[in-house]
Amino acid sequence: MKIRNYRWVIVVLLFLATTINYLDRQIIGLLKPILEVEFGWSETDFARIVMAFQAAYAAGLLLLGWFIDKVGTKVGYSITIIFWSVAGMLHAVARSAIGFGIARVGLGLGEAGNYPAAVKTVAEWFPKKERALATGLFNAGTSVGVVAALLIVPWILSNYGWQEVFWITGALGFVWLIFWIIFYDVPTRQKRLTSEEYTYITSGQETEPEVKTSVNWFKLFTLPQTWALITGKGLIDPIYWFFLFWLPSYFSSMFKLDLKKPSVELMLIYLATTVGSIGGGYLSSLLIKRGWPTLKARKTVLFAFAVIELSVILIQFVTDVWVAVGLISLAVAVHQAWATNVFTMASDLFPKQAVSSAAGIAGMAGAVGGIFFPMLVGSLLDSYKAAGNLGGGYNILFTICGFTYLTAWIIIHLLTRKPKLVDISEIT
Repeated sequence: MKIRNYRWVIVVLLFLATTINYLDRQIIGLLKPILEVEFGWSETDFARIVMAFQAAYAAGLLLLGWFIDKVGTKVGYSITIIFWSVAGMLHAVARSAIGFGIARVGLGLGEAGNYPAAVKTVAEWFPKKERALATGLFNAGTSVGVVAALLIVPWILSNYGWQEVFWITGALGFVWLIFWIIFYDVPTRQKRLTSEEYTYITSGQETEPEVKTSVNWFKLFTLPQTWALITGKGLIDPIYWFFLFWLPSYFSSMFKLDLKKPSVELMLIYLATTVGSIGGGYLSSLLIKRGWPTLKARKTVLFAFAVIELSVILIQFVTDVWVAVGLISLAVAVHQAWATNVFTMASDLFPKQAVSSAAGIAGMAGAVGGIFFPMLVGSLLDSYKAAGNLGGGYNILFTICGFTYLTAWIIIHLLTRKPKLVDISEIT
């Protein structure tokens, strides 16, 4: 049966996969207060567990970006979600910081395939003017996944134990896989797609020659377009990892939040990222529809978001929990708006045959930054905790977060002053 606007069905599938992806990775942050008591973790121990995930995630992004370009989105996505779901479930058998670190390595390797596969799928299924909105919609799954974790984890804990949290949530990926196999294929092979929609999709995409050879990674690293993506992810992603993994602990320490109960404060913060993700994609798409050059529209909204992000520096003067919620909600919403547009730039700057590879390299840069930033976070917080001034450590971290976006934008602007789509012959 033909289905009108079938491309939005594809976005729903991408959204659900991203939701499960972030649900699985967020659980360790929510269980941190429980696990650090049971296993005697320090802040540095937890930082090392986070680093293990980030290191594996970085390696996975580089390898899986290439792999998905090679085997295609349907097979590539299927393999990655099976891998990360099994790894998520294996957390339940860990009994030490090393055991959790090993489980996080498996989770990081598998979860790395989500964004390269999703960005490539958007490039295949959407014309340029709709890609940022489509990316924003599936990227909203990051916040929905975290909010789902805030609801699901306390419920499972109240009825079972922390081990069951990992078993139950890890199994969700296999449910998604059934729908992916049934409903997904590339537009040229999708029988549910109407001819009108197929024409609409392809007419709004670049005309690209069929290329049989693989993308050459080394050539990708010689291009300023690649380094613009590396900057946009490498400097900024570590900040979101900080928000993702340490915010529950921050509110527990600074505002005595009980993480064994559903937290309205944290739910509001992570729901704000949905607004940022969709709104950021919509804004740049709107400018393009009004005639703006594609890259100019992306960079204009990125600059606006970088300026707004400076507001998170004010968190050091806050004593009321709801003011803190407001400032951090704005910060994470702006981050997701930024991330949506940087990911979309991969399909703006590179041909479809190389989108997963470019997105994978950019994501790898973000993950590498996420390896080193937790080292700073863990050592800084341990030092200030020992001095009886844990809040001072968080104030320094929020100040770093505020200034980084503007720094990243300046570098991106300098690298893309002469915007052009990379020719496939340059990178094969």
